[in-house]
Amino acid sequence: MSELSPIERWADGGTSRAYGKRTLDLVAASIAIVLLAPAFLLIAVLVAISSPGPALFRQVRVGRNGREFRMWKFRTMDVNADDEIHRRYVTAVLTGDQPHIPSSGGDGLQKLHHDPRVTTFGAFLRRWSLDELPQLFNVVRGSMTLVGPRPVLPWEADLLEARHRRRFEVKPGMTGLWQVCGRSSLSMLEALDLDVEYVERRSFALDLAILIRTIPTVLWERTAA
Repeated sequence: MSELSPIERWADGGTSRAYGKRTLDLVAASIAIVLLAPAFLLIAVLVAISSPGPALFRQVRVGRNGREFRMWKFRTMDVNADDEIHRRYVTAVLTGDQPHIPSSGGDGLQKLHHDPRVTTFGAFLRRWSLDELPQLFNVVRGSMTLVGPRPVLPWEADLLEARHRRRFEVKPGMTGLWQVCGRSSLSMLEALDLDVEYVERRSFALDLAILIRTIPTVLWERTAA
């Protein structure tokens, strides 16, 4: 499915809150892209050097109203890595076979703690969430926002319980409520519940609070690990 239309990029239901959120997304993401341009270039070169293949990785995710879009990341895995191990892992958690596995602070619904597909440099990027920086371009395009539930894979979306599908009422984000409320210590279901809580409580002030807490939270957890 296509990216959001120009009208959808600028407003979500025509509310002033949505307009303010979109303005924040555009301004903050654009400034970040400019300031981080040297880091983007350096990371891209190091990814290419560390393992054969392109520096960037595109993957279909599910966004607002179930609309699919292509999300950008720096590549952290070997090219053509099989996703079967990840699929089995997430399916086991969401179907209740392994309900108490902590979320590893990650991308989509769940990351494996010791994923054999991840390259050495890719593990470093994931540890510091640097692999997610290209999603700033998704934010500028309007398929993502700075703050919201993490975008899930289509097959992950099919496994969600009805109560967790409220996450699709809003755009997916680069960071969110559960990322600053326990992050790696939360189970996947606890993280999903916090995504729903964000949808219910969402406000411009809450977005600002989450953004302010995101970087200190990432730095604290990574240095304390």
